[in-house]
Amino acid sequence: MASINPLLSAKRITVKIGSALLVDADSGALRLDWLRALADDIARQKAAGRDVLIVSSGSIALGRRVLGLGQGELSLEQAQAAAAVGQIRLARAYEEVLGPHDIKTAQVLLTLEDSADRRRYLNSRATLNTLLGFGVVPIVNENDTVATDEIRFGDNDRLGAQVAGMAGADVLILLSDVDGLYTANPQLDPNATRLPCVTEITPEIEAMGGEAGTAGAKGGMKTKLMAAKVAMQAGCAMAIMQGAVNHPLQVLETGANCTWFMAKETPHTARKRWISGMKPAGDIHVDAGAAAALGRGNSLLPAGVTQVSGGFLRGDPVRIVGPDGAELAKGLVGYASGEAAKIAGRQSGEIEEILGYAGRAALVHRDDMVI
Repeated sequence: MASINPLLSAKRITVKIGSALLVDADSGALRLDWLRALADDIARQKAAGRDVLIVSSGSIALGRRVLGLGQGELSLEQAQAAAAVGQIRLARAYEEVLGPHDIKTAQVLLTLEDSADRRRYLNSRATLNTLLGFGVVPIVNENDTVATDEIRFGDNDRLGAQVAGMAGADVLILLSDVDGLYTANPQLDPNATRLPCVTEITPEIEAMGGEAGTAGAKGGMKTKLMAAKVAMQAGCAMAIMQGAVNHPLQVLETGANCTWFMAKETPHTARKRWISGMKPAGDIHVDAGAAAALGRGNSLLPAGVTQVSGGFLRGDPVRIVGPDGAELAKGLVGYASGEAAKIAGRQSGEIEEILGYAGRAALVHRDDMVI
């Protein structure tokens, strides 16, 4: 066990749940007793003041049973049809087990494009943060009904890491069929030992990855190590643990066997570093009042903007330039350059009248800005 358990100090956690934990491999039925125990765990985490996001597999496994598709390999069209049938059942199951705890749920379906395209990434991030602000537990799954091989994550380990980074989670927990990363496959090598803590994904660590070991599972240790890389770069610690136990989050909190992948910085500082390294697509010039407001940690509102230069789209990085021409900050802009120019110098309450839709109050939000 790592000397420090990151879960104990986390404010926001993402939990990835595989199909094998949710759906019985023989009958294709939902494992409701396990899911109810997990719901108890989620309620405890929220009572401790933590936001919780769930990244859940299981829609195809549930849907194929309803459609009578058996256990063989599915074509893309069959998998998409099974996902469409299973998604509604999966969402209903989470709603039913979390409802008695007075916890609201929401279904969020994502594709790889939603994280690769900066504008869609920002939209998804804003939706997740708004839901969490309302105390909702988002149930995230890959949108298998529309995803093709070219635009899919391919496994929910990597989706879990992307969602954790998108939402600024402190901890990602992969509930798996193994209790951590081993020096070799423990099923084949009796001398294999579990690594309690990893601080860097080295070539030696990558060489320890194997393939999927559970029927119906897409991910193996290789994909979990890929997820760890993404999570750690986003400032998020990640745990691989045996998920089949009852109350897995409670067990992890009290020191379960697992492997912790430790991040070297916080999600906040990792995001600021990411923004800082981007090449600006344009400049936004501001007056002295806006410059002073930025120095106090405020967002940039249109009223303080004096000039917009360059061509950029919503979500692109821009420089924020003070009245003396010095760079004050860099951030991800909330409007395209043409729209930004139209609302420059105007009050936020005038945006709808000018643009024809109710846009965001901030031109660059403080969470998307580095001074």
